[in-house]
Amino acid sequence: MKEILDQLEDRRADARLGGGQSRVDAQHARGKLTARERIELLLDEDSFEEFDMFVAHRCTDFGMEKQRPYGDGVVTGWGTINGRMVYVFSQDFTVFGGSLSETHAEKICKIMDMAVQNGAPVIGINDSGGARIQEGVASLAGYAEVFQRNIMASGVVPQISLIMGPCAGGAVYSPAMTDFIFMVKDTSYMFVTGPDVVKTVTNEVVTAEELGGASTHTQKSSVADGAFENDVEALAEVRRLVDFLPLNNRDKAPVRPFFDEPGRIEPSLDTLIPANANTPYDMKELIEKVADEGDFYEIQENFAKNIITGFIRLEGRTVGVVANQPMVLAGCLDNDSSRKAARFVRFCDAFEIPILTFVDVPGFLPGTGQEHGGVIKHGAKLLFAYGEATVPKVTVITRKAYGGAYDVMASKHLRGDFNYAWPTAEIAVMGAKGATEIIHRADLADPEKIARHTEDYEKRFANPFVAAERGFIDEVIQPRSTRRRVSRAFASLRNKKLSNPWKKHDNIPL
Repeated sequence: MKEILDQLEDRRADARLGGGQSRVDAQHARGKLTARERIELLLDEDSFEEFDMFVAHRCTDFGMEKQRPYGDGVVTGWGTINGRMVYVFSQDFTVFGGSLSETHAEKICKIMDMAVQNGAPVIGINDSGGARIQEGVASLAGYAEVFQRNIMASGVVPQISLIMGPCAGGAVYSPAMTDFIFMVKDTSYMFVTGPDVVKTVTNEVVTAEELGGASTHTQKSSVADGAFENDVEALAEVRRLVDFLPLNNRDKAPVRPFFDEPGRIEPSLDTLIPANANTPYDMKELIEKVADEGDFYEIQENFAKNIITGFIRLEGRTVGVVANQPMVLAGCLDNDSSRKAARFVRFCDAFEIPILTFVDVPGFLPGTGQEHGGVIKHGAKLLFAYGEATVPKVTVITRKAYGGAYDVMASKHLRGDFNYAWPTAEIAVMGAKGATEIIHRADLADPEKIARHTEDYEKRFANPFVAAERGFIDEVIQPRSTRRRVSRAFASLRNKKLSNPWKKHDNIPL
């Protein structure tokens, strides 16, 4: 028996070594951790249970039968993050460059099926050269099987992708269908066609980093939700994100102990809004002063900065936050910000995470660039996302809420549950100057009359009370009491029940 156990340990040691010590050393030389080291950092200590350690590929072409390392380039299994179960796969670049074979795909599909069946998140760590060419169409079939699992798991369990090396060709579509994508600066990249193909077809000379690096996908394309300095930081931040999320769509988000008084008064918020209506201020200050212990986990921080999305906790419970940012484009909605916020709202609704919206929006950004880029359809995405959401929705208007953008930003008319306004709020079809010049166009030649008309308009409409008179605003609140009012609102909505009419699925304007 001892001999058999020794053989088992020898086989396990071979499997753990992946592609061999020299390739492990090469991985470290690139500033990257190995597949197993990443799993050790991601999961709680000694919690990882591995599946299919001894699986090997079945390919016999091109001499592949002579190289059959255990694991076949991916480590799969389950473990816990702060005591809560997650399933994980981690591609091993030291084995055939992490390329995906038929058996490699089967291992990934197995844990994804188990995740859906048992109601736990899936975390994929991608570090792969793409399809294993030697296996031909069997490798492509493997990708499609993984894609189908991504689709079936969407909205059922949270899916998180970490790009920690190359991810190219068809491989990019699996992370693209997950809920969150995080990259590592300088060592990870994603693209459908690489720099060499781009040069051949278009004659453009571009580096892998410029084409599909972390900065490109977090600032320009919006493919990635965040980028971190190294593997260790990325894995630590994913652990932090998982703490905000429910395990599945039938589960509630975890309730954490909190050490912040729900009724805390914040007098500094009384002076957050500048006296001049055109002067910007930082909306993140409000978010952090409302959140438990000032803890805010921002999503897509570097893309479409005119809108802020992320997670906070109120009374220890997860809340999704969407907020206009007056520091960028005056907080106007545009194509990018509408898409960014709509996707975030739909994620929150899919996983029963309440949504808090802070509004300071002067309207949609004008211009031919926006109109030709499809601002009508992109704006409709956010409108649609808020309108179909059945989770608790609390909205606070801090300053401007003009025109169609007022409607879009979780207004009472889109089934908002609690709609509050600060005394500084201005809810109107448009700003006083523009409205006056339309209503009193006959007096445009007389600046004194226009100034008087503008002042009259501001007195009548540049406040929250007209909307409050009609019940569109539930209460005009003191800025200092925002945390208390919002916390109590969400507490009262914990047993909310709302359903949409039966349908196979909706037809959101994609």
